[in-house]
Amino acid sequence: MRLTANVPLPAPVTAPGYDRAAQAAGIVHIGIGAFHRAHQAVYTDDAMGAGDRDWGIVGVSLRSGDVAAQLNPQDGLYTVSARSAAKAELRVIGAVQKVLVAADEPQAVIAAIAAPTTHIVSFTVTEKGYLRGIDGLLDLAAVRGPSSLYRFVGAGLAARKAAGLPGLTLLSCDNLADNGAALNVLMRQYLAADHPGLIDWFDANCRCPASMIDRIVPATTEADRAAVASVLGVRDEGAVVTEGFSQWVIEDDFAGPRPCWEAVGAELVAAVAPYETAKLRMLNGAHSALAYIGLGHGHEFVHQAIADPAIRPAIERLMLDEAAPTIDVAPGQDLRAYAAALLGRFANPALHHRLIQIAMDGSQKIPQRWLETLAWHQARGSRCPSLEAAIAAWIAFLQSDHRIDDPLADRLREAAAGPGAMVRLFGEGGLIASEWRPDPAT
Repeated sequence: MRLTANVPLPAPVTAPGYDRAAQAAGIVHIGIGAFHRAHQAVYTDDAMGAGDRDWGIVGVSLRSGDVAAQLNPQDGLYTVSARSAAKAELRVIGAVQKVLVAADEPQAVIAAIAAPTTHIVSFTVTEKGYLRGIDGLLDLAAVRGPSSLYRFVGAGLAARKAAGLPGLTLLSCDNLADNGAALNVLMRQYLAADHPGLIDWFDANCRCPASMIDRIVPATTEADRAAVASVLGVRDEGAVVTEGFSQWVIEDDFAGPRPCWEAVGAELVAAVAPYETAKLRMLNGAHSALAYIGLGHGHEFVHQAIADPAIRPAIERLMLDEAAPTIDVAPGQDLRAYAAALLGRFANPALHHRLIQIAMDGSQKIPQRWLETLAWHQARGSRCPSLEAAIAAWIAFLQSDHRIDDPLADRLREAAAGPGAMVRLFGEGGLIASEWRPDPAT
């Protein structure tokens, strides 16, 4: 038996605190993987539990039908397990109403975006899902493919304009530097090519606020599902596992109504940049360094790598001596305390966060996680030993027998082979675009 709306929940498990059947869908979320279900959907569930109405989520998977197969037979319900060394808390999330697979139901996705009740389209499609070329601009050849978010959003916006409906807030929740402005530029570039008559309407009626998201969400294992079933008494195919910590900082720039996320822990601010930069360069930068260095030392999980005395000092130096000086902090933002909290989170033994999961898509992550810090120091005549070691570990990873899960996998493997790999990857005209250039002696 599987989790559904008709299954009674045991006492330790928290149920949605609102009438799900009475809620309209106000959000379409593109990229409904484990991270969204452990983060933004939880905030939305909390907001409706606190009395907010009509913010149900229509999830969209651009290609894979896996999440639809997990959640649709369960009435959109799934569990979130927040785990620490001391305890595990289990709750059922009710914010997701259904999941559409865009490759199979393109018109249904467009109709959901164009629905009068929809006010927000949000995204967790990872860095590669924005289909940017090495110059940071839209790869126009890629956007006409079946997994392009732009095709669906553009068609939905065109339908809204034709029906006289208001514009939308397009909310990127991905680890892109200045993600709101980046999405705005990319969306306008797409509209100029395929919907030129929409650009003025888009500028006047739509908004793309920046956001910073932070919660560690490992891939769910069969052992995780079995542990949830032992408590629930039924099977939850959509279960997600995460840590207790969660943060969401959002630029307060919306095109229309929005959930009262700030009432349930999110921070609505005028400028997201200091928080975003700290997360990208300190948390994400350290995570990627742990992944490649840790794999090189034979570790499998984050908590194993950070416990290694040969690795931890380099990660501490990366965060405090290399990344932190490059960040223009907001009032009250304590980067030393942030680094200490990150080290504690990385060491959580209850989260089996695989290093190979973090190692995915290195070509898309490394520029904003490492290279901007390196460029900042290079302009001031200083160097970053920890980040240079991380780059060396990444190149060793590309040269190893590990499978490279990256949109540039073949080109990376070729560029990393033999002497001169650093120049082929990062030098003038190299595969990875950056203001930073490797020292010839490196």
